[in-house]
Amino acid sequence: MENFLKELGIKEVNSGAYDGDWIKKPGGKELISINPATGKEIARVIQADENDFERIVKKADEAFKTWRMVPAPKRGEIARQIGNELRKHKENLGKLVALEMGKIQPEGEGEVQEMIDIADFSVGLSRQLYGLTMHSERPLHRMYEQWHPLGVIGIISAFNFPVAVWAWNAMIAAVCGDTMIWKPSSKTPLCGIAVQNIIHDVLKRNDASGVMCMVVGAGRTIGEKMIGDKRIPLVSATGSTRMGKRIGEVVGARLGNCILELGGNNAVLVNEDADLDMATRAILFGAVGTAGQRCTSTRRVIVQESIADDLINRLKKAYTQVNIGDPLDENTLMGPLIDQDAVDVMMNALDLIKKEGGEIICGGKALTDGKYAGGFYVEPTIAIGNRSMQIIQDETFAPIVYIIKVKDIKEAIEVHNDVPQGLSSAMFTTNLLSAEKFLCHAGSDCGIANINIGTSGAEIGGAFGGEKETGGGREAGSDSWKAYMRRQTNTINWSPELPLAQGIKFGD
Repeated sequence: MENFLKELGIKEVNSGAYDGDWIKKPGGKELISINPATGKEIARVIQADENDFERIVKKADEAFKTWRMVPAPKRGEIARQIGNELRKHKENLGKLVALEMGKIQPEGEGEVQEMIDIADFSVGLSRQLYGLTMHSERPLHRMYEQWHPLGVIGIISAFNFPVAVWAWNAMIAAVCGDTMIWKPSSKTPLCGIAVQNIIHDVLKRNDASGVMCMVVGAGRTIGEKMIGDKRIPLVSATGSTRMGKRIGEVVGARLGNCILELGGNNAVLVNEDADLDMATRAILFGAVGTAGQRCTSTRRVIVQESIADDLINRLKKAYTQVNIGDPLDENTLMGPLIDQDAVDVMMNALDLIKKEGGEIICGGKALTDGKYAGGFYVEPTIAIGNRSMQIIQDETFAPIVYIIKVKDIKEAIEVHNDVPQGLSSAMFTTNLLSAEKFLCHAGSDCGIANINIGTSGAEIGGAFGGEKETGGGREAGSDSWKAYMRRQTNTINWSPELPLAQGIKFGD
């Protein structure tokens, strides 16, 4: 086994249940983690069963009673220590992300840097959990609001960002005074186990055992238990729109809260006055980075007809320079898809493109021979499409980008908004008026809208999330912390009288 795996605490057989300590013999079935670059086994995980889940919930719930009383700046100090531990293990954890998920190592290390960044952000946040003071209409009364921790938070993360999404939620929730249970993707369980190993000593030496728990298990059992548990007032989930609808239904039925980060069908609008060199580079990274398996990946390029041929030729040339291969090889720009199912989904989508009258002009093949044997490799693909095609309405989690030609900015914005999803968007233009039109009320309907940068690569300082079938949730920066707390309005009467609001008289 690779040395970096041993340094991260990854063994041939691992426990997938953690409540402050590793549960040595979880009751669930064995799960095999597969390297998508080779199709070979990395290591095995013994999953949790429902009894293990119950034990973990009880531990997190009990820890909350103590953790919520720890001053927020002291909770922030623990976040700082976690950030420092992540710095020590950045390269090794980044390698594991590349090995188990398939994104190239620089992207894997970039994901760990996001974890470090949100830890740093949370340190400052721990001294800024502010409320407002309002003027009361009643004399000698003071009215204000304050924020309290919610309780045990459920975190469900997806395979494509197997560690960063946990940190977006966990660092914020921790400084807010919540405890948490993380259910990592069953496709990338080793990443979750490595993170718990990294933070274990920090939690122990700060007497914070049970604050950050983890459970590896199937969605139909452990996932359903988590979303249906009334002891978990908030579930933050990243995944497909289909999954999000199920979570929203179950959590909503018990009047719980959700943060849902779901599908994206992100577009780059390229105006005739755009810098095409810049636009080409942004589209290439947005569509090909992480093999198109980001929720913010560029799926559509909406380009004005006058420059469409020029942009297409630039993209085709750029695509021929993409080196596909082992994500741990420093010369690789695109690694594999996560598994064979993902390859099949992409191939089916390409068939639908042809059936609906689209044209594949670059790529479009599964790579199975030679150095690709055993892995889940595909060629990044460019297709010509139009807004009436059903396949363009759907999110295909693969490196396919559709070129859609339009006459003007008005049509471009209409086409852009004419999909069910609303996560990330971008426009390339050197015209200030066009940029402002895209960012105004009648412009992009997405949660993220950029000018002269691509759809992918958000910074943690801003709130991350989208609208429509993307779920409406927000994570990371800005005031996203409010989702992890409950608001309380307080009024203090320091007068000898008892005046009622609205001037109501009631008895003598």
